[in-house]
Amino acid sequence: MTNSKKILILTGDAGECFEILFACHRFREAGYQPVIAAPSVKRLNLVMHDFEPGWDTYVERPGYILPSDISFDDVDTDDYLAVLLIGGRAPEFLRNDRRVINIVKAFFESNKYVFAICHGIQILVTAGLVDKRKIVCYEHVKFEVESCGGIYLDDEEAVQDGTIVTGKTWQSQPEFYRIVFKCLNEVEEAQHQPSKRANVTVTA
Repeated sequence: MTNSKKILILTGDAGECFEILFACHRFREAGYQPVIAAPSVKRLNLVMHDFEPGWDTYVERPGYILPSDISFDDVDTDDYLAVLLIGGRAPEFLRNDRRVINIVKAFFESNKYVFAICHGIQILVTAGLVDKRKIVCYEHVKFEVESCGGIYLDDEEAVQDGTIVTGKTWQSQPEFYRIVFKCLNEVEEAQHQPSKRANVTVTA
């Protein structure tokens, strides 16, 4: 039986700490239970990506240390309402982990929401879930999205296309989580009064 209050968060070492902590706090505040899944159960070394004057790209600094709750091997997708793919540098190697791809595909194929922000969209790309979909992401992931058939939106901070919700960067979290919680509220309402979920596009 699905626990409608559990949200799976996929990340690993070099995950963006602001995105992880913001997500955990927002979900808990709203009465949901975030569960952090990583390659193994351990203390994760998170990072902070920021911009320095004179640099042409972001810099990476050590972030908080946060323990994962479970490993990817322990994930039962039936236990969760939705999955969230965190950005940072972690998606660079997580997208090569077959367990991660199988988890994300299982959520999508079960018509559950898949949320992704910043570099987390790299996992969506590898899972083959961006084709013909409206997607926002960090600008340097644009080529990957478009190369795999996605429709990159430059003028939106967050967008919903069906059960896929994407956010551009951690600076887009207000817009991103407005859509995320709209989706979660609709799911909870549907559990009390089942209705067919529309395949819509929403921007923020």
